[in-house]
Amino acid sequence: MPYYFFEWTPDIIDHLAEHDVTPEEFEEVVNNPDYEDVSRSTGNPIALGSTSAGRRLCCVFKRFADDVIEPITAYEVSD
Repeated sequence: MPYYFFEWTPDIIDHLAEHDVTPEEFEEVVNNPDYEDVSRSTGNPIALGSTSAGRRLCCVFKRFADDVIEPITAYEVSD
């Protein structure tokens, strides 16, 4: 399982909260995704996965170097 350093800012934490997603949930999915791809709309990487609470999230981020993640947004998805 990869380990990343997440660059959290108050703005991104607030933005995730608008989607009812916590930083811990975001990190959980990005660190252990079921599926990874690239967003068709932005070209940024996405990680799709489930949290330990059973929520299915899509997390969008930017990757710098091999281990630095800048979260952009996240939202709950259905199967």
